[in-house]
This record gives sequence, C-alpha cells and structure tokens, in this order.
Amino acid sequence: MQTASFTGFIETIFYMIAFYYIFKFLAKLFLPLLVKKVVQKAGENFQKQQQYSQDNSWNKTQNKDEVIYNTSNSKNPRETKKVGDYVDYEEID
Repeated sequence: MQTASFTGFIETIFYMIAFYYIFKFLAKLFLPLLVKKVVQKAGENFQKQQQYSQDNSWNKTQNKDEVIYNTSNSKNPRETKKVGDYVDYEEID
C-alpha cells in the first residue's frame, strides 16, 4: 500500500493544469474547422431537401392536366353570425 506524498500531489496538480492548457490550445485550433465542416454539411442537407421538395412539387403540378374551380363558395358568400348587440359599459363611482 502506498501513502500519498506532497510531491505526488503537486505532480498531479501540474498534470491537470498542463492537460487543461493543452486541451484549450487544441480546441482553439481544431474547433473552428469542426464547426465550419458541420455548418457546411447542414447547408448541403438543406439544399438537398429543398431540391427534393421543389422537384416533388413540380412533378405533382406537371402531371395535373385539369383545373378544378370551386364555385360553391363564390355563389354563396359566407354570412357572419350576429350574436347580439354591442353594449358599452360605463363604470359608475
């Protein structure tokens, strides 16, 4: 069984601080590249999805040869329901 020593404790603290600064340095180098790559990939996926949506809607409208007009609404305009009269209340002191 080993006992803890002051020099071992200091050495551990030194390694933790060194690891922190090395990690921080590497993050500054590689994190912008990683974020750029992720944003670029998301943009490509968005463009593919947009292109698929446009192609799909173009095929749907291109295949329809007939145009149907709904004339039932134009002949009978929708009437608004009258529930009651508007009453303006005044506060009495």
